Amino acid sequence: MLKFPYKKLWTWNYKVGLVLSRNLFICSQFMQQRQRPENIMNVFDRKAKQIQKNRTAFIKDCYVYDYLKEEVAVRMVDRICDVKRKFNIAVELGCWRGHIARHITTDMIGTYYQCEMADKVLEQAYTSEEVPTYKLQVDEEFLPFKENSLDLVVSSLSLHWVNDLPGTFKQIHRCLKNDGVFIAAMFGGDTLFELRVSLQLAEEELEGGFGVHISPFTEVRDLGNLLNRAGYNLITLDIDEIQVKYPGIIELMKDLKGMGENNCAWKRKPMLRRKTIAKAQDIYKEMYGDENGIPATYQIIYLIGWKPDPTQAKSAQRGSATVSIKDLDKINQLIKEKDKDENK
Repeated sequence: MLKFPYKKLWTWNYKVGLVLSRNLFICSQFMQQRQRPENIMNVFDRKAKQIQKNRTAFIKDCYVYDYLKEEVAVRMVDRICDVKRKFNIAVELGCWRGHIARHITTDMIGTYYQCEMADKVLEQAYTSEEVPTYKLQVDEEFLPFKENSLDLVVSSLSLHWVNDLPGTFKQIHRCLKNDGVFIAAMFGGDTLFELRVSLQLAEEELEGGFGVHISPFTEVRDLGNLLNRAGYNLITLDIDEIQVKYPGIIELMKDLKGMGENNCAWKRKPMLRRKTIAKAQDIYKEMYGDENGIPATYQIIYLIGWKPDPTQAKSAQRGSATVSIKDLDKINQLIKEKDKDENK
């Protein structure tokens, strides 16, 4: 069996047992030689995040907190289905409890690899009954896959905890085959803005300053630039918002902890005072709440990027257009005239 420089990397198929595919993974010597660039921002404590995720596996009703990830997973599967192609080898980074795997079929994917950094959560991950599925404990910042070996890479609400996001995008690009696609969903910058504002105002009033309680999220304009710099083609970005109502701020924080989404920034404040929480609750309800509770907004950024291939459609040359954009209101008439000319 190949050995890897990080703790426990295996594939597990419940039908055939322990399997390690030698032709899909790169050797440990390459992984050991790979070093991080010096200019990578170290914002998140990855070890703390792994512990936080694993703790959710011991919550008695842990699946109750997965409503947001299940909803986003369904929307991710819709985007996968929009690509009219069967992907022979697909990898999911940050699979959590297998929410995407619940919805995939043999018409969509040939072989599916579920990757998650938290081993206890990975053990709870649902596996598809139709598609051969393998589980791997993998850190998203250090991918073990060979160059040009994957047809599809997906990630749902996981990459916002990655320090080296540019490096991860480049690694995914390297692992994809030509004309392979990367589809992901990430929390956007406006996520939980109500909670952030309420905590900041409460701390400012009671303590004379505020700490970092909500982790920083990536802006959509930054994601587009990062994908472009990583070498992706035909980039598509779109934004969605999901708003959830909670009885109060305590219930919101409890759900975030159950999702494994509690803060792991190095500069996070270790605790919140009771008076501060009570004040934040009052501010939250006054500014955003109503008789039904308080809303929490989750901004979801969906991104799609393709690895370049000569067979992909290319944009027309500049100046080759035959119709002016000012005639857009006459598009139906222009199409009819074109059809008549072609039938002559």
